[in-house]
Amino acid sequence: MNRPTSKLDSIGEKVCSHFAMQDSAREVGLRLSRDSIRFSANAIRAVHRGEFDQAIELINSSKACVEDMSRTLSDHPAIYHGGFVHNAQKEYAEACITLALVSGKELPDPDELGISYAAYLNGLGEGAGELRRHLLDTLRDGQIDRCEAILGEMDDIYSLLVTIDFHDALTGGLRRTTDMVRGVLERTRGDLTLSLRQRELERKLDSLGGKLDKS
Repeated sequence: MNRPTSKLDSIGEKVCSHFAMQDSAREVGLRLSRDSIRFSANAIRAVHRGEFDQAIELINSSKACVEDMSRTLSDHPAIYHGGFVHNAQKEYAEACITLALVSGKELPDPDELGISYAAYLNGLGEGAGELRRHLLDTLRDGQIDRCEAILGEMDDIYSLLVTIDFHDALTGGLRRTTDMVRGVLERTRGDLTLSLRQRELERKLDSLGGKLDKS
């Protein structure tokens, strides 16, 4: 009579083989995630330097990593829906969105990027944060009209994000991102308003000085 535990060896081998395959896929996915995030971060830096061609090359490299990650983990949904996949997609979305906003191009669609809606929305929020840096750089260049347009774009993004009222488990923690955007928007509006008032005061002082010189 066979013991009830006689199949343990074969079960153990099968289970170990399964987890070994998953572990291997996870390691590949993690590497691709890190590479994608690095490419995206460098792309955003290039955008702020006005090096759009280089930014596009880096974004394409990030895209390739995101696509490879999806293929590698397609048979491992438990791993695919882990945090590192979301983070890579979010950073990739942020890079694409930042490039579009700063260069004046049309926003990319999440389906075109091939990423989850949650990653896209969080990337959109992070992109609004990058717009603050772009606005401050533009403000230093004295392009007031452009600054007001950028602030309007930030406001539009916040107005969308605040309407996405679903559980964080579905949206990838979007509430925190939305709160961040609100804070960045308020600080940026305050900075721009203060700068405009200072410029108006300087203009009036210059005008007054000119009148005094004439008298």
